[in-house]
Amino acid sequence: MNTPFKPSDALRDVRYEIRGSLANRAHDMERRGYEIISLNIGNPGRFGFRAPETMRLAMIENLSSAEGYCHQKGIFPAREAVVMQQQLRGVSGVTAEDVFIGNGVSELIDLTLRALLDPGDEILIPSPDYPLWTASVTLNQGRAVHYPCRPEAGFQPDPEAIAKLVTPRTRGIVVINPNNPTGAVYSADTLRAIVQIAEKHQLVIFSDEIYDQMTYDGARFVPMATLVNDTLCATFSGLSKVYRACGYRVGWVSYSGAREHARDYMHGLDLLASLRLCSNVPGQWAVQTALGGYQSIQELVRPGGRLYESRRVIIDSVAASPFLFVNAPEGAMYAFVGVDRARFPEFDDQRFALDLLEKKHVLVAPGTSFNTRDSNFFRITNLPDAATLREVFTRIHDLLESHAAEQAA
Repeated sequence: MNTPFKPSDALRDVRYEIRGSLANRAHDMERRGYEIISLNIGNPGRFGFRAPETMRLAMIENLSSAEGYCHQKGIFPAREAVVMQQQLRGVSGVTAEDVFIGNGVSELIDLTLRALLDPGDEILIPSPDYPLWTASVTLNQGRAVHYPCRPEAGFQPDPEAIAKLVTPRTRGIVVINPNNPTGAVYSADTLRAIVQIAEKHQLVIFSDEIYDQMTYDGARFVPMATLVNDTLCATFSGLSKVYRACGYRVGWVSYSGAREHARDYMHGLDLLASLRLCSNVPGQWAVQTALGGYQSIQELVRPGGRLYESRRVIIDSVAASPFLFVNAPEGAMYAFVGVDRARFPEFDDQRFALDLLEKKHVLVAPGTSFNTRDSNFFRITNLPDAATLREVFTRIHDLLESHAAEQAA
């Protein structure tokens, strides 16, 4: 009798539902000929966005130099470009030795946590969150402890609630700003309060800033590293979002703050980087051109730009709906849309998302996929053009209207 091959117990509590059962169902429907409007992930290339041409040319120009392994931290021009960006933002003391290039921020989230955590160690993570953070903590035998970012507070973190969650096992705190999935851009006062907690308890600050230049209507992005002095700050960013190059798989993490107290940790991270030899070398050659060149994202996020106008459609469509509400996103490429509990007391986001997919051929991400207890939200991206989003909200309204009629019957 054959023994079944079972997955590792380490995967038992790991969840990443934005590419889970709903996405698999959508893929199956597409294989059978259905046209699905997929709004579950922020994938600019799927909606016709292109990376700046200068980035592609930089890769082509350097392909002959990209056929071998590079240093485990990445090629020097890419790391130095990250250093220059940090210096221009007012972050002092960072060198190329403090920068690691990875196969997207996703890989670096896993590596930086793996280098830090012992079994049972705790990481403070926002709720709602980008679920890879919770999944990576869990996979690396840590415990994700979620701090509240409530809609009635504009999804800003609550520093008092964060402080109460710190225990002797707490090792770090994750800050996602501009925020995915809510679109919140955190105030300087909120960030300073978080820094005070981290410095008091000597927590590593993991600042996920992949959407750093995607802000709207004057919202001000404050780089976390400019506020941190007395603890370690890890700043994450990459080419996927601002530079519309998800498929290049290039991200980076730069360390600042109290690095002199983190030599052993950094050595461990260097070891983990060495075990995977290096990250994608051709894509790394686009970093210097991306960070040093014309920032075309500004054309997309200002009034008249495609991302701005698509965001406006979401806001206006929700305002016109008797069923929906939303905090207008200040940044990133998503809206976290709520369904009125007064109209639908038994609303279930997972059931709604499945109905929307099967009946209206629109794929969204249920709110509970982002580690929040509120089951009356869904995340939608503003990457499609305005006309597509108007059609999406027409389909959402039709579905909710039919649910309301069934409820009243």
